Amino acid sequence: MEVNKMENVVVQHNILYAQGHQKTQSSEHYFPEHALGIMLSGESYYYSSEGTFVMKEGTICLMRRNELFKKLKKAGPNGDPPALISIFLDQKTLHQYATENDVAKQAAYKGKAMMELTGDTLLKGFFDSLVPYAQRPEKLTAKIAELKTLEAIELLLQSGDVYRQLLFDFQQPHKIDLEMYMNHNFIYNIPLPTFAKLTGRSLSTFKRDFTKIFETSPEKWLQQKRLEQAHYLISKRAMRP
Repeated sequence: MEVNKMENVVVQHNILYAQGHQKTQSSEHYFPEHALGIMLSGESYYYSSEGTFVMKEGTICLMRRNELFKKLKKAGPNGDPPALISIFLDQKTLHQYATENDVAKQAAYKGKAMMELTGDTLLKGFFDSLVPYAQRPEKLTAKIAELKTLEAIELLLQSGDVYRQLLFDFQQPHKIDLEMYMNHNFIYNIPLPTFAKLTGRSLSTFKRDFTKIFETSPEKWLQQKRLEQAHYLISKRAMRP
């Protein structure tokens, strides 16, 4: 179990409970695994290349793995601080489920990175059953977490064929246009190995391709681009440092 008392974050196995502060908070996220979550209170705004996705109290959302997001959390209309529960559906568990249940090989998923399932009453009941563990995380054993993960998978599969394709698309990111990707995503503060993975390259190939395209190292380029962006936001958009 991992506990962050400053932000009131509890991670028990693959299930996360987080409660923020009443003041607005921003952060960056990279999820290597699929995440299914519900907003218990407050509001969260996810900004990505797809646009903005808003989670308000009661919103249920499935987030595809290997996505980059900027997140803004704030209190709800009644002043309640943002709080959510998420369950991560990891590749190992999904591979095992596919083998045991003869799930056919899926084509590459091309749909949205964030899919809303707020109207699903069965998923709402599923999350209601997880809420008590937020206060008693020691009761959430590895076996219960495993059963809850399988329950989440079953419920998603009942919600539509599109979720089968999303969950069981085991393809790794393919080699993509490095220049375009980096110019769109340099603002995300993630390690170089993650950038390499998301562009479909080994770290050594990423660095070699990067130097060939930009004629400098990734570290120097990222620093310069972020300084330029910061200067623009401060001087042109009147934002505070």
